[in-house]
Parts: sequence; C-alpha cells; structure tokens
Amino acid sequence: MQLHDVWFVLIAVLWTGYFFLEGFDFGVGVLTKLLARDRTERRVLINTIGPVWDGNEVWLLTAGGATFAAFPEWYATLFSGFYLPLLLILICLIIRGVAFEYRHKRDEEKWQTNWEHAIFWTSLIPAFLWGVAFANIVRGVKIDAHMEYVGSLLDLLNVYSLLGGLVTLTLFTFHGTVFTSLKTVGDIRERSRALATRLGVLTAVLALVFLIWTQVSRGDGKSMIAMAVAVVALAGALAFNLAGREGWSFALSGVTIAAAVAMLFLTLFPNVMPSSLNDAWNLTVTNASSSPYTLKIMTWCAGVATPLVLLYQGWTYWVFRKRIGTQHIADAH
Repeated sequence: MQLHDVWFVLIAVLWTGYFFLEGFDFGVGVLTKLLARDRTERRVLINTIGPVWDGNEVWLLTAGGATFAAFPEWYATLFSGFYLPLLLILICLIIRGVAFEYRHKRDEEKWQTNWEHAIFWTSLIPAFLWGVAFANIVRGVKIDAHMEYVGSLLDLLNVYSLLGGLVTLTLFTFHGTVFTSLKTVGDIRERSRALATRLGVLTAVLALVFLIWTQVSRGDGKSMIAMAVAVVALAGALAFNLAGREGWSFALSGVTIAAAVAMLFLTLFPNVMPSSLNDAWNLTVTNASSSPYTLKIMTWCAGVATPLVLLYQGWTYWVFRKRIGTQHIADAH
C-alpha cells in the first residue's frame, strides 16, 4: 500500500470519527424541538452535549485539513463545486456555536427561545446537507478534463443525494436520541427511548433503500460486507434500545454510522471523486494526491499528534460521564 492509499484510509477514518461524534450532537440539537417539552428539558438536552460539542468539531477541521494537504486536487474540486452547500454548513456551524455560548447569557424567555430555534435549525441543516454532499461524491458529478466541476447547484439536488440527506438526518437524530437515553434520568430518559424506537424504524427503512441503491450501482464484495455490518448493527441498536441497554444501543448506532461511511469510501476507491461525464476524468488517489515527500511529513505529524488528541478527548468524555435530569437544573434557563 502506498502513502496516498494510506491517507485515503486515514481521511475515511477522520470522517467516520466526525460523523460518529458530531452525529449524536446534531441529533440532540434536533431533539430540542422533537423531545423537550419546556425550557428546563431543553436545557437538560443542551447540557448533555455542552462539554463535548466543540471537541467533536475538531474531527471536521482535521478531515478538511488532511484532505487539503494530502489531496489538493480533490479539495479544490470539492469546495469549488459544492461551494454553496458547504458555505451553508459553515454558517450553520458558526451560528450553532454562538447559540450554545449566548443562550444562557440573559434570562428573558424570548432571548433563549430565539437561540433554541437557532440550535434546532443549525443542527438539522448540516445533518441533512452532509448526506447530500457525500451521496453526490459517491454518485459522481460533472468534472471535466481539467479536474474542474462544471455542473450547477441543481445538479446536486437529485433523488439519490436527497435520499442520502434524509438518511444522515434520521440516522444522526436516532444516534442522538440513543445518546440522550444514555445521558439522562427520569421521564425524559423514558420518552427518549420510546422516540428512539420510532426513529430507528424510520432510519432502517430509508438507510436500507439508500445502501442497496449504492451497492447495486457501485458496490463490490468489500462494500457488501460493510453494508451487512451497518444493517446488523442498526438492528442490534434497536433491539438493545427496546431492552433498556442504552450503552450497547449507542455503541451499535455508532457502528452503523462507521460501517455506512466505510461502505461509501469503499465504493469510491481508487477514485476520490468520480466524473459523471467521462471515467477518464475521475479524480483518483493517484492524480489528486500531493507529492510523496509531503505525504511522508504528514504521516510523521499525524503519528505524533493523533494519540494526544484521542487521549484528551477521551478524558473529556470520562470527566462528564454522569447522567443528568431536570432535577439538576436550578431554574428554567
């Protein structure tokens, strides 16, 4: 395996980590409207992800930075072709961070309600758009002989990509609902488990259609195995949720996300961004990568920094591991 192949795998791992971690905090953001009944319960939900949501976004920065450094042609074509959707995601992430920081700065109900609206929409929109973006990458877009995207925004809004968006939105919300069950106590925990069952069934139907469509159009034996793991893990997450085993349910909903992302990257390789105009114009791990010397330096840097980041993030989750409930909220703000 050459270094550009290694970095393709590492970038897939970084995106998997991002969707596993940010997936559940996107889901909790959506639940502030679907599950919480009042301001106190919304505060409980926000507190479950308060210590970790910004750390989860480190994975996005790392995945984007690694793509830029290891595959500059892929990065340039992706960010120029998907400019508006990615800009909208970036704006949502900025507003979302501001909402988490400013919601509790004033006690007025209107002030807090407005920031709660912001948290809901800036969680829902990126959760949907990431699915649209990755579905288009797998499906292939209009790339010409100069490695430039020549399509329009409407070309990105096809049936397959919109289905991909619905899959990530429902899957992340299900993942967040299971996480809420794991992190809360009392009535909100019981309602979260009941909602997870309904969301899990909806997610299973949408994901099954999307994964089979992907497998039939671009899959091989390896992607078939990844798809089977995703389906079995989702069924297991539902079963453990019904049995009240939130820890196992959360772990398996995470495995579902990891296996689904692995399947998408397996269907891509050795391409990183196929052209729908001509297979000869595909961006591949070879023609889109940096020089071997650049990749060698990146490999050494990643080998030193990655264990430190993982240790710090693991420590954060350990410190804030306790369950919370409405009784832990002093008042409704």
